[in-house]
Amino acid sequence: MKIIKAGLAGVALSTAAAGAAVAAPSVCLITKDATNPFFVKMAEGAFAKAAELGMELRSFAGRFDGDHETQVAAIETCVASGVDGILLAASDTAAITGPVQAARDAGLLVIALDTPLDPIDAADMTFATDNFEAGRLIGEWALRTMEDPDNARIGLLNINISQPTVGVLRNQGFLTGFGIDIGDPNRWGDEDDPRIVGHEVSNGNAEGGRSGMENLLAIDPSINLVYTINEPAAAGAYEALRAFGRADDVLIVSVDGGCPGVEDVAGGVIGATAQQYPLQMAALGVEAVARFAETGELPEPTEGKDFFDTGVGLVTGSPVEGMEQLTVEEGMRLCWG
Repeated sequence: MKIIKAGLAGVALSTAAAGAAVAAPSVCLITKDATNPFFVKMAEGAFAKAAELGMELRSFAGRFDGDHETQVAAIETCVASGVDGILLAASDTAAITGPVQAARDAGLLVIALDTPLDPIDAADMTFATDNFEAGRLIGEWALRTMEDPDNARIGLLNINISQPTVGVLRNQGFLTGFGIDIGDPNRWGDEDDPRIVGHEVSNGNAEGGRSGMENLLAIDPSINLVYTINEPAAAGAYEALRAFGRADDVLIVSVDGGCPGVEDVAGGVIGATAQQYPLQMAALGVEAVARFAETGELPEPTEGKDFFDTGVGLVTGSPVEGMEQLTVEEGMRLCWG
């Protein structure tokens, strides 16, 4: 799959110009937490672009993934401080829409990063990976890689039970890529394909991946294909499989494409991962707020989509015919750029 390295036409703001007659544009970044490497990289991209454009950036994060109340308080602080825009990776995509609307009513541009709000038009625009496509890529790769996909025994490790979410998009994309009828695309767990052993939650971390994998193996120890919401969950699943004596004969696929995840592809822990680009998401978001502050212009979605697609690339050390793929070396050069 082609990697999109598109960019918005940045506003020509220098630090000197920003300090002249007109105050520098300002933006808030609000992420789900401050420890997940994905959001650390997102913040890195936002701070770098803000410095380049002479903008003020204020960064906030939940105490943990799912800390909705802290994100609401951050939005209120940003509105009160008079910033021009908010970049938001929401923990609760539906409950956050009221505070988001209040920010928009106050004249702020609100851009969702990575995670679309529910509904998606609750934000002015979303800059994100096409998460359904990311899942579809690893599903198709698994289908083309397995010798006997008709006899697959599939375990799925999701992030949590909240639906719809980014995790649902990845899950349903994976099943679609593997040729499975997904039923309601906004939910996981309603499929009736006999190859599916079950769905478990991982909270997107290694401990959850390990315990979720143990639960799946208790249901069916013959599982031979595992989908994981992200690479920390994949690492935990691998540890459970290794303890069970199955590490070498179960195919694991994942999404994120962070540097540790690509290293796990190189090491044979993960067969393939769909790489996304959080640094680019944040940088483009900052550019959009700068443009909005100067011209009032709103960002436009990618043609044919209702969000701005920041791209995805399939990284694997075992390429298959008929798909565009990145080598492990390419994946390491691009990881989360």
